[in-house]
Amino acid sequence: MRIETKYFGEVAIESTSVLDFPSGIPGFNHETQFVLLDFPDNPLFQILQSTTSKKTAFIVVNPYHLYEEYTLNLDESIIEILQLSSEEEVVVLSIVTLKAPFTSSTINLKAPIIINSVKNKGKQLIINTDEYPTRAPISPKHSSKVKGE
Repeated sequence: MRIETKYFGEVAIESTSVLDFPSGIPGFNHETQFVLLDFPDNPLFQILQSTTSKKTAFIVVNPYHLYEEYTLNLDESIIEILQLSSEEEVVVLSIVTLKAPFTSSTINLKAPIIINSVKNKGKQLIINTDEYPTRAPISPKHSSKVKGE
């Protein structure tokens, strides 16, 4: 199948790579089908692109690449919604907010995207504590200052 994307124009995707977000993403509840696209020459970042709306796309990163101490607990409702049966199925991504210069960009550690990589189901989890910020520095040199910001 072919889709129009925000950053790459028209691309071909496999229907088996489509991720189902039954509740959408907060603020984009009507968008329930997404695909992860790799950035050429940059394996750290990906695009979470809607399959139906060219303009709905989020730059995402695995937060553990930048914040090794990042932890989260999935409650039973998330495990059930995503039909998770093992830790190996879990993919965690954080939405990036790009700024100039790039080193002032941030990632959202308070609302990670959780994906079941086997069942292709996803959900944005809102962490109901102040343990992690919505605007954590993307620069690794600041990674030790995440908690309590």
